[in-house]
Amino acid sequence: MTKTITLAVSGSISAYKAADLSNRLTKLGYDVHVLMTQAATAFITPLTLQVLSKNPVHVDLMQEEDAKRINHIELAKQTDLFILAPASANTIAHLAHGFADNMVTAVALALAEDRPKLLAPAMNTKMYDNPITQANLQILKENGYDEIEPRSSVLACGDTGRGALAELDIIVKKIEEKVYE
Repeated sequence: MTKTITLAVSGSISAYKAADLSNRLTKLGYDVHVLMTQAATAFITPLTLQVLSKNPVHVDLMQEEDAKRINHIELAKQTDLFILAPASANTIAHLAHGFADNMVTAVALALAEDRPKLLAPAMNTKMYDNPITQANLQILKENGYDEIEPRSSVLACGDTGRGALAELDIIVKKIEEKVYE
């Protein structure tokens, strides 16, 4: 039986890596459905992710293609594993505090409790290490999210430190471990 991976992409320079992640997961036989925040579309186009996932990409929470179904609820029901990669500080904060103001957070909040949920943060070191971000990550961990920790690297801003998106091989491995638990 084909497993459905919901790949949520938020506004980080690492959003471009979602193309490769989507492509890898599709080639592994997963049914990949992509959600994007509006900020993510500034870094990578929905069309790119649609071509690679072979499924429509969902950005607008209020766009309902079928009047008989509520899109974000149906997407949550179909999800076997949810991953937010990259996870920006903003989207982490929204999730931790229950905001459902975009497609990513609305689907995440509608997920069944037993669904595996992963997040792979990507942001500036100071943003990642900020006590507020760390507290938000702790809230999400207490609510069933597993963090794929960022790596240390030279970041897009030129700073060096922890905050770069984890290597895609590590992310794919974690997805495969979790989806079949």
